Amino acid sequence: MSEETTELPAGLRAVADLDLKPALEAMLMVVDEPATEEHLAKLLERPKRRIADALRELADEYAVQGRGFELRFVAGGWRFYTRPEYAAAVERLVLDGQTARLTQAALETLAVVAYRQPVSRSRVSAVRGVNCDGVMRTLLQRGLVEEAGAEPETGAILYRTTNYFLERMGLRGLDELPELAPFLPEAEAIEAETQEGVPSFDPDAPDDGPGTPVRRGTDDADDQTEL
Repeated sequence: MSEETTELPAGLRAVADLDLKPALEAMLMVVDEPATEEHLAKLLERPKRRIADALRELADEYAVQGRGFELRFVAGGWRFYTRPEYAAAVERLVLDGQTARLTQAALETLAVVAYRQPVSRSRVSAVRGVNCDGVMRTLLQRGLVEEAGAEPETGAILYRTTNYFLERMGLRGLDELPELAPFLPEAEAIEAETQEGVPSFDPDAPDDGPGTPVRRGTDDADDQTEL
């Protein structure tokens, strides 16, 4: 029995024979999320150390050349990003000159999740002092937060930020968040201060049903803006 062989089309080279830096550039041009050194090493059949060194060399080369893009290590992997100084040009191309950002309410809610995670919706609402159901749904739909199990005492669903959150914020990990956590009030203290004279609501309920009390003037409507 003859051994089967796989022949490459004319003009193509085996992955292991490709020039490393151009191969990395080609792959990083098409990734949907930051690519890890381990994954790239496996695909290119090279040692992880060679991949890591080549990526850092590329990042330095782009910086020295003053290119309009940069190679950054974010959320555990590498990906191309446009340089901040060219944001105005990029926004004009992609957004037609219009900015599209999360509202203040969504940013505040996202910050509470980031610093308190894992945290339930009721805790987030207690810290902010308003019903955050709508904003939380939007953050879930945008992939910025995700479910992280249930609270043992109450069974409430817990939430945490995602790798996509790190990517969008340009962070390598949660340890790079600004030191703001000590300045956030304790959820228990907020709850104690707001128990009296405030309509009750259950932010951990799956959907707002008929007759559910809603505080007027809150920001519980779905946030339709982008990050």
